[in-house]
Amino acid sequence: MTVRLEKQGAIARLVIDRAAKRNAITQAMWDLFSSLLDDAMKDAAIKVVILQSAVDGVFSAGADISEFATGALDPAWQKMNQAAIRRVQSELARAPKPVIALIDGDCVGGGCGLAIACDIRVASPRARFGITPAKLGLVYSLHDTKLLVDLVGPGQAKRMLFSGQLLDGAEAHRIGLVELLSEDAASEANQLAEVIASNSPQAIRAIKSIIRRILDGQPDDDASTQQMFSAAFGSEDFAEGVAAFLAKRKAQFK
Repeated sequence: MTVRLEKQGAIARLVIDRAAKRNAITQAMWDLFSSLLDDAMKDAAIKVVILQSAVDGVFSAGADISEFATGALDPAWQKMNQAAIRRVQSELARAPKPVIALIDGDCVGGGCGLAIACDIRVASPRARFGITPAKLGLVYSLHDTKLLVDLVGPGQAKRMLFSGQLLDGAEAHRIGLVELLSEDAASEANQLAEVIASNSPQAIRAIKSIIRRILDGQPDDDASTQQMFSAAFGSEDFAEGVAAFLAKRKAQFK
């Protein structure tokens, strides 16, 4: 399979495995992303997902241009393809569990679109980031553009989109496109996933939901967010967290 889900304990890996084509993404792969992510979200044992390549040195070169160049001439295929991309990015951004993108090598076009939809990006110095619709005479959708602007601000988003140039890992880290830059990005991503998985899954779901509401334009609490805040005090996770703190032991969340 060109995309697969691997599970080990509380961590699942959503793996892109098409190295011969630099992990270029086909329509079938977009459909697989959606179903595999759904599997990870429904599995109660999984607390964190890492999105990564099966091989070092590449994340994804983006859309499979050989398929895209032909398919894009068909309005029905174009609509189907755009809907699939939008669905996957929306599901990543709004998934109840955290998703970390582990990036080593080129992360371009649709590959970069996947990475910016994740919660946190961990990259190696040899990672390269670019979004290149201007080089192909295309337009980046508003939803995709907002994900980028939310991370780097409008000025840096314009710089990336207007130029289509590739940014190295250090520059991506400097402008906020990457949260963590490490020579051993895989270990860094794994350690972060383990730390997140050790915390309260209930709290993390609520935190992610609230941050997404802020990014989507909600300026203040409503009845739903107030309920999240209040309900936490009566939860099993809160009881376990307090008991562990008082006993000076590590909390064991379910």
